[in-house]
Amino acid sequence: MQEFLTVVLGYPTLPYSVALAVAVLYWGIAAFGLVDDGFGEAGADGALEGDAHLSGLSALLARWGLGGVPLMVVVTLLSLFAWTLTYFIHLYLLLPLPDLLRWSLGTVVAVLAPLPAVPVTALLLRPIRRFLLRLRPVPQASLLGRVGVVASPKVDARSGHATVDDGGAGLVLQIRSDIELQRGERIVLVEHVAAQHHYRVVRADAVALDFQDNLLPGNKEKHQ
Repeated sequence: MQEFLTVVLGYPTLPYSVALAVAVLYWGIAAFGLVDDGFGEAGADGALEGDAHLSGLSALLARWGLGGVPLMVVVTLLSLFAWTLTYFIHLYLLLPLPDLLRWSLGTVVAVLAPLPAVPVTALLLRPIRRFLLRLRPVPQASLLGRVGVVASPKVDARSGHATVDDGGAGLVLQIRSDIELQRGERIVLVEHVAAQHHYRVVRADAVALDFQDNLLPGNKEKHQ
């Protein structure tokens, strides 16, 4: 135990011990909801934006394969791997050396330790990044205009739900309609009512007829 404390609290391991302790403290506080852990809806969206929208530190992390996740996850993993590498080099190679030589070589180790930690961290972040992508909510506006099928016995102005193909497992959405719709009818999402967490819909055939009446050149002439 004494040897462990000597290495952990000695140079060059100490800087990474402090960084790792701060990261552990941060996650401990985040577990109680006192700080933002970065996995919230806004944080995840911001962390997962395309590289074309990144700049500064985000662009640098993305170039190294460390983007797409909350920053504290990257800091924690880098600190952990750099600390582990520095700890064992300190324990088995540097500890027996005279102080001057240990400090000189220790400085080199402290500076270079993050380099091998970067590819290891990037490799570990791949499944985490994929997991966060699956958790990212579908932008509500992107669903407007989608065609779905009524799944409830009926849909009216007060209740109803439908299934919508999103290219994956499919979505089940709460919908409302000014006219009564029956199970199996095709509908189109026309408005997202955020306050009530549902979509306003119309019959798909009604949208097709409206399209023909208003957009086709021949029908335009008829109405003129």
